[in-house]
Amino acid sequence: MTKIAPAEIKLTQDPHALRETREKNLEVAIGRQVRELRKRQRMTGSELANQAGLSVGMLSKIENGVISPSLTTLQTLANALRVPLVQLFSGYDEPRGAMHVKSGAAVEVERAGTRAGHQYHLLGHIGSNDSGVVVEPYLIVLSTTSDRFPTFQHEGIELIYMLEGHLGYRHGDRIYDMEPGDSLLFDADAPHGPEVMHQLPIRYLSIITYPQAR
Repeated sequence: MTKIAPAEIKLTQDPHALRETREKNLEVAIGRQVRELRKRQRMTGSELANQAGLSVGMLSKIENGVISPSLTTLQTLANALRVPLVQLFSGYDEPRGAMHVKSGAAVEVERAGTRAGHQYHLLGHIGSNDSGVVVEPYLIVLSTTSDRFPTFQHEGIELIYMLEGHLGYRHGDRIYDMEPGDSLLFDADAPHGPEVMHQLPIRYLSIITYPQAR
Protein backbone atom coordinates (compact mmCIF):
# COMPACT_ATOMS: atom_id res chain seq x y z
CA MET A 1 0.00 0.00 0.00
CA THR A 2 1.32 3.44 -0.92
CA LYS A 3 2.26 5.57 2.08
CA ILE A 4 2.55 9.34 1.78
CA ALA A 5 4.75 11.31 4.15
CA PRO A 6 3.01 14.37 5.67
CA ALA A 7 5.69 16.65 4.19
CA GLU A 8 4.68 15.55 0.68
CA ILE A 9 1.10 16.80 1.08
CA LYS A 10 0.45 20.49 0.48
CA LEU A 11 -3.10 21.72 1.00
CA THR A 12 -4.04 24.85 -0.93
CA GLN A 13 -7.05 25.81 1.21
CA ASP A 14 -6.98 26.87 4.85
CA PRO A 15 -10.16 25.44 6.45
CA HIS A 16 -9.72 27.75 9.44
CA ALA A 17 -9.49 30.98 7.45
CA LEU A 18 -12.23 33.52 8.19
CA ARG A 19 -14.20 34.58 5.13
CA GLU A 20 -15.15 38.18 4.58
CA THR A 21 -18.49 39.04 6.18
CA ARG A 22 -21.22 39.07 3.55
CA GLU A 23 -24.27 41.30 3.35
CA LYS A 24 -27.74 39.73 3.36
CA ASN A 25 -29.37 42.62 1.45
CA LEU A 26 -28.49 42.50 -2.25
CA GLU A 27 -28.75 46.25 -2.95
CA VAL A 28 -26.58 47.12 0.06
CA ALA A 29 -24.03 44.46 -0.91
CA ILE A 30 -23.76 45.80 -4.47
CA GLY A 31 -23.48 49.39 -3.25
CA ARG A 32 -20.68 48.58 -0.82
CA GLN A 33 -18.80 46.68 -3.50
CA VAL A 34 -19.11 49.55 -6.01
CA ARG A 35 -17.86 52.05 -3.42
CA GLU A 36 -14.98 49.81 -2.35
CA LEU A 37 -13.85 49.20 -5.94
CA ARG A 38 -14.11 52.90 -6.73
CA LYS A 39 -12.01 53.89 -3.73
CA ARG A 40 -9.51 51.12 -4.44
CA GLN A 41 -8.96 52.69 -7.85
CA ARG A 42 -8.79 56.17 -6.29
CA MET A 43 -11.72 57.46 -8.29
CA THR A 44 -14.08 60.15 -7.05
CA GLY A 45 -17.82 59.69 -7.23
CA SER A 46 -18.09 62.26 -10.01
CA GLU A 47 -15.34 60.53 -12.03
CA LEU A 48 -17.05 57.14 -11.86
CA ALA A 49 -20.47 58.65 -12.54
CA ASN A 50 -19.08 60.44 -15.60
CA GLN A 51 -17.43 57.30 -16.99
CA ALA A 52 -20.57 55.23 -16.39
CA GLY A 53 -22.91 57.86 -17.83
CA LEU A 54 -24.76 58.32 -14.54
CA SER A 55 -25.60 61.34 -12.45
CA VAL A 56 -23.66 61.77 -9.22
CA GLY A 57 -26.95 61.52 -7.34
CA MET A 58 -27.82 58.19 -8.98
CA LEU A 59 -24.38 56.76 -8.18
CA SER A 60 -24.76 57.90 -4.57
CA LYS A 61 -28.09 56.07 -4.29
CA ILE A 62 -26.53 52.90 -5.73
CA GLU A 63 -23.55 53.03 -3.37
CA ASN A 64 -25.85 53.53 -0.39
CA GLY A 65 -28.13 50.64 -1.37
CA VAL A 66 -31.15 52.91 -1.73
CA ILE A 67 -32.20 51.68 -5.17
CA SER A 68 -31.98 48.44 -7.14
CA PRO A 69 -29.98 49.21 -10.31
CA SER A 70 -30.73 47.43 -13.57
CA LEU A 71 -28.32 44.88 -15.02
CA THR A 72 -27.52 47.35 -17.79
CA THR A 73 -26.48 49.96 -15.21
CA LEU A 74 -24.43 47.40 -13.29
CA GLN A 75 -22.68 46.30 -16.48
CA THR A 76 -21.85 49.94 -17.25
CA LEU A 77 -20.43 50.39 -13.75
CA ALA A 78 -18.43 47.16 -14.05
CA ASN A 79 -16.97 48.35 -17.35
CA ALA A 80 -16.04 51.71 -15.84
CA LEU A 81 -14.41 49.96 -12.87
CA ARG A 82 -12.72 47.44 -15.22
CA VAL A 83 -14.01 44.39 -13.33
CA PRO A 84 -16.28 41.46 -14.30
CA LEU A 85 -19.97 42.04 -13.65
CA VAL A 86 -20.11 39.13 -11.18
CA GLN A 87 -17.59 40.87 -8.92
CA LEU A 88 -20.24 43.44 -8.01
CA PHE A 89 -22.25 40.61 -6.40
CA SER A 90 -19.34 39.07 -4.47
CA GLY A 91 -20.35 40.58 -1.13
CA TYR A 92 -23.86 39.13 -1.17
CA ASP A 93 -24.55 36.35 1.31
CA GLU A 94 -26.67 33.73 -0.44
CA PRO A 95 -28.25 30.99 1.68
CA ARG A 96 -25.84 28.08 2.27
CA GLY A 97 -27.45 24.68 2.56
CA ALA A 98 -27.04 22.09 5.28
CA MET A 99 -28.71 18.73 5.87
CA HIS A 100 -28.86 16.95 9.23
CA VAL A 101 -29.66 13.22 9.22
CA LYS A 102 -30.32 11.59 12.59
CA SER A 103 -28.93 8.17 13.42
CA GLY A 104 -30.95 5.46 11.66
CA ALA A 105 -32.82 8.00 9.52
CA ALA A 106 -30.71 7.76 6.35
CA VAL A 107 -32.69 7.04 3.19
CA GLU A 108 -32.02 3.70 1.51
CA VAL A 109 -31.58 4.29 -2.20
CA GLU A 110 -31.01 2.21 -5.30
CA ARG A 111 -27.74 2.40 -7.20
CA ALA A 112 -25.93 0.07 -9.57
CA GLY A 113 -24.76 -2.13 -6.69
CA THR A 114 -28.25 -2.62 -5.24
CA ARG A 115 -28.80 -5.59 -7.51
CA ALA A 116 -25.72 -7.22 -5.97
CA GLY A 117 -27.25 -7.08 -2.48
CA HIS A 118 -25.40 -3.93 -1.43
CA GLN A 119 -27.41 -1.61 0.82
CA TYR A 120 -26.92 2.12 0.15
CA HIS A 121 -27.98 4.59 2.83
CA LEU A 122 -27.82 8.19 1.60
CA LEU A 123 -26.46 10.34 4.44
CA GLY A 124 -27.33 13.74 2.96
CA HIS A 125 -27.77 15.76 -0.19
CA ILE A 126 -27.28 19.40 -1.19
CA GLY A 127 -28.49 20.38 -4.64
CA SER A 128 -27.28 23.26 -6.80
CA ASN A 129 -24.54 25.25 -5.07
CA ASP A 130 -21.77 27.73 -5.86
CA SER A 131 -18.93 25.26 -5.34
CA GLY A 132 -19.57 23.57 -8.69
CA VAL A 133 -19.24 20.17 -7.00
CA VAL A 134 -21.82 17.51 -6.11
CA VAL A 135 -21.12 15.33 -3.06
CA GLU A 136 -22.92 12.02 -2.43
CA PRO A 137 -22.19 10.48 1.00
CA TYR A 138 -23.33 6.89 1.56
CA LEU A 139 -23.19 4.29 4.30
CA ILE A 140 -22.78 0.96 2.47
CA VAL A 141 -23.64 -2.33 4.16
CA LEU A 142 -22.63 -5.75 2.84
CA SER A 143 -24.11 -8.93 4.33
CA THR A 144 -24.34 -12.65 3.58
CA THR A 145 -26.73 -11.86 0.70
CA SER A 146 -24.26 -9.48 -0.96
CA ASP A 147 -22.31 -10.49 -4.06
CA ARG A 148 -18.83 -9.40 -5.06
CA PHE A 149 -19.16 -6.53 -7.52
CA PRO A 150 -15.76 -5.07 -8.53
CA THR A 151 -16.99 -3.40 -11.73
CA PHE A 152 -18.50 -0.10 -10.59
CA GLN A 153 -17.48 2.73 -12.90
CA HIS A 154 -18.62 6.36 -12.86
CA GLU A 155 -17.25 9.89 -13.08
CA GLY A 156 -15.68 11.72 -10.17
CA ILE A 157 -13.49 11.01 -7.17
CA GLU A 158 -14.50 8.55 -4.43
CA LEU A 159 -13.34 8.03 -0.86
CA ILE A 160 -14.21 4.92 1.13
CA TYR A 161 -13.62 4.60 4.87
CA MET A 162 -13.99 1.24 6.59
CA LEU A 163 -16.15 1.04 9.73
CA GLU A 164 -16.66 -2.69 10.25
CA GLY A 165 -15.58 -6.03 8.76
CA HIS A 166 -12.72 -7.01 6.47
CA LEU A 167 -12.80 -6.41 2.73
CA GLY A 168 -10.62 -6.80 -0.34
CA TYR A 169 -11.51 -3.77 -2.48
CA ARG A 170 -10.51 -3.66 -6.12
CA HIS A 171 -9.50 -0.53 -8.01
CA GLY A 172 -8.25 -1.12 -11.52
CA ASP A 173 -5.80 -4.03 -11.42
CA ARG A 174 -5.04 -3.80 -7.67
CA ILE A 175 -6.85 -5.18 -4.62
CA TYR A 176 -6.55 -3.23 -1.36
CA ASP A 177 -6.91 -4.93 2.02
CA MET A 178 -9.45 -2.83 3.93
CA GLU A 179 -10.06 -3.08 7.69
CA PRO A 180 -11.75 -0.69 10.16
CA GLY A 181 -10.01 2.69 10.10
CA ASP A 182 -8.56 2.19 6.61
CA SER A 183 -9.39 4.60 3.79
CA LEU A 184 -9.02 4.55 0.02
CA LEU A 185 -9.24 7.59 -2.26
CA PHE A 186 -9.43 6.95 -5.99
CA ASP A 187 -10.49 8.02 -9.47
CA ALA A 188 -13.93 6.43 -9.85
CA ASP A 189 -13.67 6.23 -13.64
CA ALA A 190 -11.63 3.01 -13.24
CA PRO A 191 -13.48 -0.26 -12.47
CA HIS A 192 -13.77 -0.66 -8.70
CA GLY A 193 -15.74 -2.37 -5.95
CA PRO A 194 -15.77 -5.19 -3.37
CA GLU A 195 -13.73 -8.16 -4.62
CA VAL A 196 -13.25 -10.35 -1.53
CA MET A 197 -15.46 -10.23 1.56
CA HIS A 198 -13.24 -11.70 4.26
CA GLN A 199 -15.39 -10.90 7.30
CA LEU A 200 -19.08 -9.98 7.39
CA PRO A 201 -20.98 -7.82 8.07
CA ILE A 202 -19.08 -5.06 6.30
CA ARG A 203 -19.90 -1.38 6.70
CA TYR A 204 -18.04 1.50 5.12
CA LEU A 205 -18.56 5.13 4.17
CA SER A 206 -18.45 6.01 0.49
CA ILE A 207 -18.19 9.69 -0.44
CA ILE A 208 -18.44 10.46 -4.16
CA THR A 209 -17.73 13.88 -5.66
CA TYR A 210 -18.17 14.98 -9.26
CA PRO A 211 -18.69 18.23 -11.23
CA GLN A 212 -22.11 19.81 -10.97
CA ALA A 213 -24.05 19.94 -14.24
CA ARG A 214 -24.35 23.52 -15.50
